[in-house]
Amino acid sequence: MEAPERLLPDDPRLAQVLALIRESFAYMDGRIDPPSSMHRLTLEGLSNQAGTAEVWALGHPVAACVVLTPRPDCLYLGKLAVDPRQRGTGLARRLVDLAVARARALGLPVLELQVRVELAENHAAFARLGFARTGETTHAGYDRPTSITMRRAVA
Repeated sequence: MEAPERLLPDDPRLAQVLALIRESFAYMDGRIDPPSSMHRLTLEGLSNQAGTAEVWALGHPVAACVVLTPRPDCLYLGKLAVDPRQRGTGLARRLVDLAVARARALGLPVLELQVRVELAENHAAFARLGFARTGETTHAGYDRPTSITMRRAVA
């Protein structure tokens, strides 16, 4: 598979990215509360993200994607998705390696992501990719933590 490609706001493959996110995150329905924000994600919203963040994709058709958002102290990884039929083939690792390179290029010392409390298998997967739990967050209206913050240094 070729190198990851950055998709610009007018790239027609953003529709494939949106479809992949929806398919890849579908297993969370009924498992996480509140429901995934992917239900509110639209093609227009993804295109807007591609204008303010970096949307990266692997494959033709798109088999994996991630949205990288620079923050003052870190590079945030959002919507990391891999085609369910291609999980376990190293695509997520390739995108995390890309995120490390982008963080270095941007002068940011840390990668950060959020994973839902209920998704223990994702906690373990991100730990294998070098991330460590650094905190918890609570969605508005909830009285318990709903997400775990994980970080990885990019030294």
